[in-house]
Amino acid sequence: MISDPADLATKSTSELATVANDIRDFLIRKVSRTGGHLGPNLGAVELTIALHRVFHSPHDVLLFDTGHQAYVHKILTGRQSDFDSLRQAGGLSGYPSRSESEHDVIENSHASTALSYADGWAKAFALRQSTRRVVAVIGDGALTGGMAWEALNNIGSAQDRPVVIVLNDNGRSYAPTIGGIASHLAVLRYEGNRNIFEDLGLAYVGPVDGHDITDLEHALRKAVRLNKPVVVHCLTRKGKGYAPAEEDEADRLHAIGPVGAAKKRSWTSVFAEEITAIGAEREDIVCITAAMAEPAGLAGFASRFPERMFDVGIAEQHAVTSAAGLAMGGMHPVVAIYSTFLNRAVDQLLMDVALHRQPVTFVLDRAGITGPDGPSHHGMWDSSILPVVPGLRLASPRDPANLRELLREAVDVNDGPTVVRYPKATASDDIPAVRRTGHCDVLLESPGAQVLLVAVGPLAAACLEAADELRSQDVPVTVVDPRWIAPIDPCMLKLAGAHRLVVAVEDTTTPGALGGRIAQALAANGSDTCAATFALPPRFLPHASRAEILRAHGLDAAGITTTVLKRLEALS
Repeated sequence: MISDPADLATKSTSELATVANDIRDFLIRKVSRTGGHLGPNLGAVELTIALHRVFHSPHDVLLFDTGHQAYVHKILTGRQSDFDSLRQAGGLSGYPSRSESEHDVIENSHASTALSYADGWAKAFALRQSTRRVVAVIGDGALTGGMAWEALNNIGSAQDRPVVIVLNDNGRSYAPTIGGIASHLAVLRYEGNRNIFEDLGLAYVGPVDGHDITDLEHALRKAVRLNKPVVVHCLTRKGKGYAPAEEDEADRLHAIGPVGAAKKRSWTSVFAEEITAIGAEREDIVCITAAMAEPAGLAGFASRFPERMFDVGIAEQHAVTSAAGLAMGGMHPVVAIYSTFLNRAVDQLLMDVALHRQPVTFVLDRAGITGPDGPSHHGMWDSSILPVVPGLRLASPRDPANLRELLREAVDVNDGPTVVRYPKATASDDIPAVRRTGHCDVLLESPGAQVLLVAVGPLAAACLEAADELRSQDVPVTVVDPRWIAPIDPCMLKLAGAHRLVVAVEDTTTPGALGGRIAQALAANGSDTCAATFALPPRFLPHASRAEILRAHGLDAAGITTTVLKRLEALS
């Protein structure tokens, strides 16, 4: 198989077809074993081969949007031997990674960003009088994001800065692409009339068969000769060459787990069941997704209540402000989104929802450590950032029953935003409470306890296990689940003040974490209780399984036990 892009230059048309077939077979075999993004890469094989024959990476800059379609690029740039470690701890990233190869210039998994990167690269090359080319491969789904159009507005206005935009149009992001742009591209596929790209000042080449390497090369070389901003419109089929992917109507096997992996009940499935039940009870409940109805658990709701389900495309900022408008109109919107993607709409949450005290519920899937998708997907920022939003209530359920309960409490709030967060993980067994004080659940009470473990969300099980170990070492412990972690419940502070040491355990970043906020509140009340944060370091963490990452940072039972004992020793 090809191990250097330069090797492609010597291949005949028939040999290139063989290379494409070999790459598809390789992807199916390897990704089925490790898990990963299969469908998008099967559809980008010939396109990536043609790109590397026409352009010369890394001299020419190749950008992929989104980065999950870059597996073929990794293969062609010498990383095929690493695919057995794909998305494993210490192994090959599932996205472009600057630390892996000089051929990867950005680390991106969030959609709609590559054209802005391309605009910046092109400006830099123009200022430095460089002859290097800039090529951005963007999926049609990513064009539903507003940031892509902000970039096109700039790129199209600079005729002297040639940027080649390769539109990989397979009609899908996860599911079929929706909205006016999707409809416009559908017309272009068959009619080729004057189009929106030309109106923005870009040349247009296509549509071209995205699985014909010869046609692709002709189109790309034509784009180079034009020496101006140009869109090359390539028609591809997601999952091409693999019947199970081509026949999968949901998402063309967009992302798969390892073959043979047992299907377990997920937090997402619990949410999916409960939001559908709530929707049946309340006609004011509407749901919003940013192109991720199935992954975010809204497929059932959409099937049952299609008129109350809104897919806005990969447009998180628009989703949040649209939700504010829905709330102003008398509905109660539920925005189901990955935690990492809410980062993109914090301004809208703050100024468009919270400032207007609108009742919008945000359900953050993949909160905390997510695992194999790596630093761009870890949802470790939300519970550090969101507590600063005035009037916002933030909940972190410990088990499925608690998720159902907190979701219902959230949608009952009518004077401001609410957030419910949960991880990408198997849903645990329900953990009963000894009693409730205020909004908090006391999970364990030990006579004479001087230590209070504040167990945030799904880390409750590890805290209870640590409490058992500490008790065996004659350290009695109280374990409490705050349920709502912002704002801090006064009953939580009263309980904390009755202990010598309080340790809040959570999978968010240390700055802004609950432990620090408890310490600040206790100090303001004049308490001499020592409160500490036990969370994740404020840095980007690599990919590995959720369990491996939590264990590496001491957020398992053994690590919690050790931390408590060290803290007690420091106090003595």
